[in-house]
Amino acid sequence: MYLGTHRDRLVTTQEISTAYSISKNHLVRVIHTLAAEEYVEIQAGRSGGLKLAREPHEIRLGEVVRHAEQNLRLVECFDRETNTCPIARICALKGMLNEALVAFLDSLNRYTLADILQTTGEKKLVSAFATFVQLNRREAVEG
Repeated sequence: MYLGTHRDRLVTTQEISTAYSISKNHLVRVIHTLAAEEYVEIQAGRSGGLKLAREPHEIRLGEVVRHAEQNLRLVECFDRETNTCPIARICALKGMLNEALVAFLDSLNRYTLADILQTTGEKKLVSAFATFVQLNRREAVEG
């Protein structure tokens, strides 16, 4: 969302980390995953940064979740290699949970990043991010 509201320039990982008050190390892992799936473009170097690699209307939310979350196995029996559940062969829960997971991702895929930006309002998001950055900087100085 942050990159979607700042399409006119490159954005640094530090800027996103500060805006969301999240670990830069965690963010770097997420960015590399998103870059590998060609959602984000990384421009290295001193004046480098990040930008969206696709237009917001081309970024389906369910696909992003599927690519970003390495483990969508809701229960142990979703993984045949590590499954030790003694009732897995006869239990109906696995099928029900899989159906729910598919429905969840399908529901998210009805929406794109553009939908988030349009519904929330890009100007409102930019303002909110700016407020978060100011608050986080103030807390860092006072803390």
